[in-house]
Amino acid sequence: MSTRFAGKVCLVSGAGSGIGQETANSFAREGAMVIVADIDEAGGMQTVASIKAEGGQAIYCKTDISKAADSEAMVQAAVEHFGGLDHAVNCAAITGGVSG
Repeated sequence: MSTRFAGKVCLVSGAGSGIGQETANSFAREGAMVIVADIDEAGGMQTVASIKAEGGQAIYCKTDISKAADSEAMVQAAVEHFGGLDHAVNCAAITGGVSG
């Protein structure tokens, strides 16, 4: 494990799968404490488990980034669990229909 992000708190939305999951794992391998945010609880918990299995620190925060309250809660989780937030990466897809 590298220490490039040692002592840093990194939040990754969309971290339950794909690029988000790889981003979260990469931050953890570099020593970061990671907030794994995703609407998919099973995927998010899998990411947390893989980070912890490699000796990293991570928590899961169920988040729908299209909802302001959820987005605020994931930042608050970083502050409550790790004392702050240093980096944030959005890998979550925001979908919605356009009418008209």
